[in-house]
Amino acid sequence: MGKIFTALGLMSGTSMDGVDASIVKSDGDREYSIKLDKYFEYGDEVRRKLLNIREKVLIVDDLKMHFEEIKSLERDITLFHANAVNEILQNSKIEIDLLGFHGQTIFHDPEKKITKQLGDGNLLSKLTKKLVIYDFRQNDLKNGGQGAPLTPIYHKLLAETFKEKEKIKLPIIILNIGGIANTTIINENYKITSMDIGPGNCLIDKWIRVNSDKNYDKNGEIARSGKIDKFILEQKKDNFYYKENNNKKSFDTNDFDISFAKGLSLEDGAATITELTADIISKKLEDKDVYVCGGGRKNQFLIDSIQSKIENKIWKIDNLDIDGSYIESQAFGYLAIRSYLELPISFPETTGCKKPCTGGVKTKNY
Repeated sequence: MGKIFTALGLMSGTSMDGVDASIVKSDGDREYSIKLDKYFEYGDEVRRKLLNIREKVLIVDDLKMHFEEIKSLERDITLFHANAVNEILQNSKIEIDLLGFHGQTIFHDPEKKITKQLGDGNLLSKLTKKLVIYDFRQNDLKNGGQGAPLTPIYHKLLAETFKEKEKIKLPIIILNIGGIANTTIINENYKITSMDIGPGNCLIDKWIRVNSDKNYDKNGEIARSGKIDKFILEQKKDNFYYKENNNKKSFDTNDFDISFAKGLSLEDGAATITELTADIISKKLEDKDVYVCGGGRKNQFLIDSIQSKIENKIWKIDNLDIDGSYIESQAFGYLAIRSYLELPISFPETTGCKKPCTGGVKTKNY
């Protein structure tokens, strides 16, 4: 066992609702423990600005066109993270060695090797007086990868721990349902393969936001009260499987839109979009037990719909005594330690990179 580092992982996902923060102690290899998980919700104004800029930035040129707005919002996001970190430092009394700062993704195009996460690592370091590791995805893109998903190496660590404690039997699939859904398959000898598989919460959330005063469909209650439009559903499924996004390993939320459901009621649109999402996810779940994490696991109608399409059992990862809302923030704490030690964080079988490679930029600005 090597030196144990203490990292604070910070993750704001594609749902753009707030920041998950986790304190992780690890040697960057097989030793780890979770000391704290905490959520910081964005205010309405920050969230509105984020959703607005995501709608504007659809192609690479949009990053230049909206440069000033992006720069201003990046500062807002960094200040929000700094306040969260300083609150944790003050209240937890845990000495932190480094911060793993993912930032807020507003654009991701692996084909053009461009990904943009809002977050100023230098400013965060200055405001928190901590070593910061950020910009985790760029090196993977430079090495021929898709820049995502990056959490599988942490999923592997969790699986090793659960197996040793006899809580699971391999092989398993860890399914993360955030804005985008992705899977990590872990076989009997701990070999991992992973990929983004399509929309997670992004289409459902957008439909609810556009057509109601709510931000998401709590527990899937709106969708459950609606009726699936089977004609629209089958038409969209055909388009998705045979024309759109075929053979992609990594997705951006802007790869998908809700226009196909135009004209449906709030409830019927939610039901149809949830059914589409469940169908896309279920097609990628092989005959292995599935452990689901991320915000989408709370949408029981979505989970029930996925379960109805597969024979293997879906479990919430929370059943293994870990909070399924914080897997990604824990992962970025762990990845920050690996990055500091210059260990690989992405692999050919996870992102498609040419060889295992580390990632992240280190900055100390105090």
